[in-house]
Amino acid sequence: MNNDWSKLKRSSNGIPTYDSLIPYILEVIKNGEEATNVVIKERVCDYLNVPQHIVEEKYPNYPNSESILHNRFSFAFSDLSKANAVDRVRRGVYKINKNGEFLLDNYGDQLTKKVLEERPEYMQYMNELKLRNERTGGATIENVEENDETKIEIGSLVQTINNEIAIELLDIVRGSDPIFFEKLVVDLLVAMGYSGENGKAKVTSQSNDGGIDGIINQDPLGTSTVYIQAKRYKEDNVVGRSAIQAFYGALAGVNADRGVFITTSRYTKNAKEFAKNQGIVLIDGIQLTDLMLKYRVGVEVAHQYTVFKIDGDYFEE
Repeated sequence: MNNDWSKLKRSSNGIPTYDSLIPYILEVIKNGEEATNVVIKERVCDYLNVPQHIVEEKYPNYPNSESILHNRFSFAFSDLSKANAVDRVRRGVYKINKNGEFLLDNYGDQLTKKVLEERPEYMQYMNELKLRNERTGGATIENVEENDETKIEIGSLVQTINNEIAIELLDIVRGSDPIFFEKLVVDLLVAMGYSGENGKAKVTSQSNDGGIDGIINQDPLGTSTVYIQAKRYKEDNVVGRSAIQAFYGALAGVNADRGVFITTSRYTKNAKEFAKNQGIVLIDGIQLTDLMLKYRVGVEVAHQYTVFKIDGDYFEE
């Protein structure tokens, strides 16, 4: 492995590009231990003998931001995660896995973004991102004028970034504890306002839930109630009609007239048709994470920017 930073691919400002850092992240954690992203960055910089002024250089217009190089590490971590070359043990903590060991052994410092993009896990991720982008559309800034290309580009970029976060979020949710997932979906519906002003929400007992995972009483007397079933499934475990019929039976058992079925996967066409005819609301994995972003459940705002326009009314005589 090359250990001279100056031989890496660099941008016009002389700082290594993010894709040139990819193999070295794997190199410094190849012993299999867990390490924070901060420790990994330090190890890579030491391994490559990166000068301190390169490590610390920041964007000219953003002196309070993190350094350019550290920002580029974030993109490298992201691509390695998309290719399933590292496991995100918990927030900001990574560990190399068997895929990562294979890539490092076979490509060494020739491991590039292009190689990662050819991995089936990366392609699956991009397909999911494409699907999300198609469902959420382009620009998300309200009242975008059709001839305002700048706004459209900014809106599309923001939407794509949020879609990437949503994919990561869905992966975390799929790997969560089943009881935690049930609590999450109840929290989400409460955040959406389903509990009403003085209503109550709860996760049902695991030992005797009767096919009902959560209950939301929308008023103090419980005269208006929403029943929930939550299925934490992988993408390929598609929810069929039989599962929705079973939920319908559980609703009938408590004389309920409304129910919400939430899954981290998808529904078959027959399941959707049956649910529609019985008044059951279905939420799939994409809708779930979109709602989590919208109502800020499990996420927080990272950055917020203000875009100005001329106030024409002010200059009117």
